[in-house]
Amino acid sequence: MTGFPWDRLSTIRVRLAAALAAALLPVLVVGVIQSTIAFSREQISLRQNLGFAAERSAATARSRMEGAGILLQTLAPGSVGYQCADRLAEVARRIPGYVNLVRFDPRGRVACAASNVPIDAQRMSKPWFQRLQRGDQLVITRDPDATPADQPSVLAAIRAEAPNGSFDGAFAAVITLASLQPSASDPTLPAQADVALADAQGQYISETDSRAFPALPRGWRRDISLNGAHVWYGADARGERRVFSAAPVAGNEVYVVLSAPSPDILSWAWLNPLSGILFPIMTFGLALAAVLLITDRVILRWIAYLQRIAALYARGRFSVRPVQAKQMPPEIRELAETLEDMADAIVARDASLRDSLAQKDALMREIHHRVKNNLQVISSLLNMQQRALADPAARAAMSDTRQRINALALIYRALYQGPDLKRVDLRPFLEELTAQLLVSEISNGPAVRTEFSVDAMVIDPDRLAPLALFAVEAITNAQKHAFAKHGGMLKVSFHVKGEETLLEISDDGQAAEDALTSSGVGRTLMTAFARQLRGRSELVRNDNGGVTARLLFPTPVVQKSHADESTAGNQASA
Repeated sequence: MTGFPWDRLSTIRVRLAAALAAALLPVLVVGVIQSTIAFSREQISLRQNLGFAAERSAATARSRMEGAGILLQTLAPGSVGYQCADRLAEVARRIPGYVNLVRFDPRGRVACAASNVPIDAQRMSKPWFQRLQRGDQLVITRDPDATPADQPSVLAAIRAEAPNGSFDGAFAAVITLASLQPSASDPTLPAQADVALADAQGQYISETDSRAFPALPRGWRRDISLNGAHVWYGADARGERRVFSAAPVAGNEVYVVLSAPSPDILSWAWLNPLSGILFPIMTFGLALAAVLLITDRVILRWIAYLQRIAALYARGRFSVRPVQAKQMPPEIRELAETLEDMADAIVARDASLRDSLAQKDALMREIHHRVKNNLQVISSLLNMQQRALADPAARAAMSDTRQRINALALIYRALYQGPDLKRVDLRPFLEELTAQLLVSEISNGPAVRTEFSVDAMVIDPDRLAPLALFAVEAITNAQKHAFAKHGGMLKVSFHVKGEETLLEISDDGQAAEDALTSSGVGRTLMTAFARQLRGRSELVRNDNGGVTARLLFPTPVVQKSHADESTAGNQASA
């Protein structure tokens, strides 16, 4: 499983952003704290204002109710007699919100009314009427039986007394609740406030928006009786958080309820864009963005540019120069100049090394050339000595030694004439070695044909020397024993077979019976050369009746010939 790339957290961009965040964090925290305090204060202010607004609205409604009492007291002396109903109807018509004015006698019967009043035989026993009998001067009730109107209303009644001060009935005004309900457009109310009226059981009588009023909480009337008003928070029917307040309008019968939005900290911050929470956050974000932008444009862009230059230098293209260094900041420009100086130093050092290598190559080629010449001198001396010998065995031994020296000379010639002083292309080397051995004996015997099957390989001199000397011994034996009288076919094959390499030299002559078992100097040398290559050698009879000399050894590092390398290099360059 791939681990988390922790190195990305140590980049310049991340470190600068972390440092700036740490520096601005106290400012952000202080701003958030100040905004939270301001939000709390505004919530408290909203709560208080809404409570005051409910009390003001209730006070307005109560003053209207009290005004109704004063009106009733004014109208009471003339509430009986001729044309009483007409006078009361005219007053009710002129005063908005009044739907009826009624004069009751001491037994609760209707003596005079502005409009029709439902018959109620039990009116005298009603609580509100009993309170007037006991001496209350003003009673306000919402008893459905006491409010003979087609729309929700309350009844305000005053005590009527006889000249001797005894109870003489009541004078009542039926007032609609709609006229007592405050207007939602009242400028003293909070913005987007809604208004409702509720009865003593907590049921809403009327409201400007029913979705803005949830069920009244438990104990709301007790808090109103203790504090004069009750304020609480809750969610409306739409699930929005709001603040509510309630206050009594008509005694303990009717209450005004106000509802206003109560924004949370985030919405409050949107409503106050210059508050202490959004401004620090915006400052924090803008500062981070500015640092990241400047980091990219002033630092990281030039570092990436120098990385590309360094990558070109790593590929050996030292001719490239940071031409845009003049636009960089001074510190990074100094780094670019240092990089350019380093490239110049590498170019100079490479030129010096190439000169040294060229001198070394020339010296090594000269040494190989001289060694080859010395070996040829030795071969010429041996040739002269061979001609002076009369013993055929001695002449043959001298010829074999000369062939071995010529093979070594050929190795040195291939080294100093080839493109690489440390490796020799094996295919042309074996062809030339075979031709050299056969040409030297062509005047002394019949012609010999050759057939080559050699895999391409570049081999080092340490392995080439025993390999070449093994081939000399094998070819020399074939010349002596297979081609001495009739000539024939000489096959040379060299094949790489995985981890092992096989060299086979075969002839088609008629081998003697003891050709495979005899032990001579040549056979001993072939075994020794095989051991130098950490391999093995063997002589076997082939299908043509001749002898095949095999050399099997571990495959060296397989490399293509120089010609193949040059072709591949040209294709890669193209």
